[in-house]
Amino acid sequence: IKTAILAAYRKDGMLTGDFHEDWVYEAELDAATGEAKVYGFSRPETPEGEEPTEEQLAEARKHKTEVTPPGFGRIAAQTAKQVILQKIREAEKDAIISDYQNRLGTLVNGMILRFVGNDIIGDLSKGEAVMPSYEQVPTEDYSLNQRMTFYIEGIREGLKGREIVVSRAHKALVEGLFKREVPEVGNASVVIKVI
Repeated sequence: IKTAILAAYRKDGMLTGDFHEDWVYEAELDAATGEAKVYGFSRPETPEGEEPTEEQLAEARKHKTEVTPPGFGRIAAQTAKQVILQKIREAEKDAIISDYQNRLGTLVNGMILRFVGNDIIGDLSKGEAVMPSYEQVPTEDYSLNQRMTFYIEGIREGLKGREIVVSRAHKALVEGLFKREVPEVGNASVVIKVI
């Protein structure tokens, strides 16, 4: 919430000319009333490229002044709402990614949601995954809302952050399907040597 309030103050201050790049700004919240106040103080002098230490900031903080503009509450509330919702979405996505991080190399059931260029986006119930063209089987036909089993191949950095990569072409998918469907392979009475 404090981050959101400071973002709102920065945005507002840039328009009015009240925001100073060489100042340090901090937000304080009253837990009882929910009132937010913004305070600013001059950034301590440091050698070029170095951040001020906690002791220097504590000393400079003694000379802070309140810079909350009038009527700031409504603007801050709107910006805070946007920032908080964004942080919640990021936290949810991180939780989903870490859950699938622990399931790398396993099979998962899913459904094809949409096509983005040559890539296929699939729904894995908890989250979305991407199946790049090189992880697709050339002889397979894929259609919207088609249910299928995917192999969780890995996590990669995409344009919108980390994303789950699934495969239909990985040889471990075949092995996993045999283990799931054939009891003798599942209990290791029969061992698959090569695929």
